[in-house]
Amino acid sequence: MACTTILVGKDASYDGSTIIARNEDSANGEFNPKRFIVVKPEEQPREYKSVISHVTIQLPDNPLQYTAVPNADLKEGIWGEAGVNEANVAMSATETLTTNERVLGADPFVEYTPAKGDEPEVAGGIGEEDFLTIVLPYVKTAREGVQRLGALLEEYGTYEMNGVAFSDADEIWWLETVGGHHWIAKRVPDEAYVTMPNQLGIDEFDLTDALGDQEDHMCSADLAEFIEANHLDLSVESTTPFNPRDAFGSHSDSDHVYNTPRAWSMQRFLNPYDEVWDGPDADHKPESNDIPWARQPERKVTIEDIKYVLSSHYQGTPYDPYGQLGDERTRHMYRPIGINRQSQLAVMQIRPYRPQASRAIQWMAYGSNPFNTLVPFFPNVNTTPAYLEDTTTRVTSENFYWANRIIAALCDGAFRSTSNAVERYQEKTGAMGHRLVAATDEQVARLGLTSAEAAAESAAEAEFEADNADGDVQPMTPDEIIAAVRNDEVRSILAAANQTMADQLKEETEKLLDSVLYTRSMEMKNGFHMSDF
Repeated sequence: MACTTILVGKDASYDGSTIIARNEDSANGEFNPKRFIVVKPEEQPREYKSVISHVTIQLPDNPLQYTAVPNADLKEGIWGEAGVNEANVAMSATETLTTNERVLGADPFVEYTPAKGDEPEVAGGIGEEDFLTIVLPYVKTAREGVQRLGALLEEYGTYEMNGVAFSDADEIWWLETVGGHHWIAKRVPDEAYVTMPNQLGIDEFDLTDALGDQEDHMCSADLAEFIEANHLDLSVESTTPFNPRDAFGSHSDSDHVYNTPRAWSMQRFLNPYDEVWDGPDADHKPESNDIPWARQPERKVTIEDIKYVLSSHYQGTPYDPYGQLGDERTRHMYRPIGINRQSQLAVMQIRPYRPQASRAIQWMAYGSNPFNTLVPFFPNVNTTPAYLEDTTTRVTSENFYWANRIIAALCDGAFRSTSNAVERYQEKTGAMGHRLVAATDEQVARLGLTSAEAAAESAAEAEFEADNADGDVQPMTPDEIIAAVRNDEVRSILAAANQTMADQLKEETEKLLDSVLYTRSMEMKNGFHMSDF
């Protein structure tokens, strides 16, 4: 899938949360309706079979409850994409990556081979269709997510290059597949954000750490031998840090119109004064191959910043298809981040200063990002609102996905005359979301906490207010977190808040649809100013 990812470390975010976010974009010419659901342990399969690769995997018997954003049409499999489980571990899967011939020659993809004559079919490896379903329900920390997916990749292989994000309240990890069976993973620095635009991204990797203490790096067990045997390290000097982007990635002509401009756009917005971004003397240009994987922002990053960069169509540059700068050639030179075939945007925020039962928020948007809105939902619930869950393959304004698709199609051809209405809608629903989160937090707080929960909160608050604060209170174990999350009273409060959000969202979305439909109807070319009497 063609997607765009941004990861924000806890010291780079506005409130100390870890935040992972990704646009899921369908392939050119395709549109995939999406649903936002909760998968309960009894609904999780114990034997999983991939639709695309036909691989069969036996799954453990103790899955956690989790959210997912699967396809409404399951003809190509589940494609769960983004979710948070009961241990407050979030997963985003996946960002499709690029590679090169040297890597694929050394470790080919594990592709499905259909039966032919007397020869039986040969199952392929695992991929984006499968990752969330076979990993997220079985991990209790972000590190465990990397370890489980890494083990599955080594055992079953993959038929594509993918990047996968895991987060908990303390850490964010980014995993990239390398060929058919190999992988690398790096911890996102707490003070940094990461931009990923469909291109293998990690640009510095410590193999010694990955094969030793694994403080900030992990990898497949034989990666060092794999690199050496296949002459993949392109460093000129022996003292130069290993660069996976050079070794495993691509620098093709298509990267320069499809991938690198998106990283340039995101970092240009979040670090406008750190360097020169425009003109012939720019430090980094849209087609630069060396745009950093991770960068410290000039100010703390907000939810609204994330929505803005993941909706970018190069505003304020000659590359904006809706802009007035440049010309027809420049306005269509580069692939926008906010594109017509966006399926959904999920922003997973794990808040260290809130009780475990309401610690996670999954912000959701459907459809083309320049014309939609991003609103919060609590994932620790037993059901999700029908407005987001009951998406069908039939076009109807009665669900959030199709309402957004219709609005975007109407607004695209009349960007200037509809943009004010869209901006007012985005601002109003965003403010509603923040108010609802605050009100729900207050309601949960009035319930009081168990002793274990209170101890964990004391530790979290101390660490939040003073870096590396020493104290006698130990953080909760993953099992204690799960027990705290399974608070029926809290889940009831969160479900009610989600329904309130969905009801308000539906009302405002229908108002926007009415407004832009009227505007576009008045602009129809067969209009005439003389009325009939």
